[in-house]
Amino acid sequence: MGRSVAPPDGDRRPPATVDDVLALVRASGGRATHSRRVLLEVLFDVHRHATAGAGAGHHRTAEELAEQVQRRAPDVALSTIYRNLDDLQALGVVVHSHLGHGPATYQLATAAHSHFICDHCGAMIEAPDEVFDGLARTAKAQLGFTIDPHHFAILGRCVDCS
Repeated sequence: MGRSVAPPDGDRRPPATVDDVLALVRASGGRATHSRRVLLEVLFDVHRHATAGAGAGHHRTAEELAEQVQRRAPDVALSTIYRNLDDLQALGVVVHSHLGHGPATYQLATAAHSHFICDHCGAMIEAPDEVFDGLARTAKAQLGFTIDPHHFAILGRCVDCS
């Protein structure tokens, strides 16, 4: 499965389970490997824990994901994690974000949201997509540009640091 893989036409709803994602991978010409399954299990576990309020959010770096994958499957290399994340991103299952000055973080596309990061104290505020609706409409109407508010965080100052 290469980086040019796109989701098949038809139903565009994001896959809701590991098996749904693996079916999408197969339909796109990829393989449902053990390492890919374990990575997906970790991503879905992170999402489930964060949604239940038991985690530190949906965001994990590739290295953090690799650490969690390697607890279950010690033979999975970091390079394999990166390749699988790239493939899953090409399918629209995973998104990556740049939150401030740190490394890219990854999460399930169903959990994607926008962020404001305080450049003074580092506080991260998750913003509902509606906050960016006006900007998205203006960028499209005036510039013909479609923005992706999930990819980069907006840096500024939080209320405590203003």
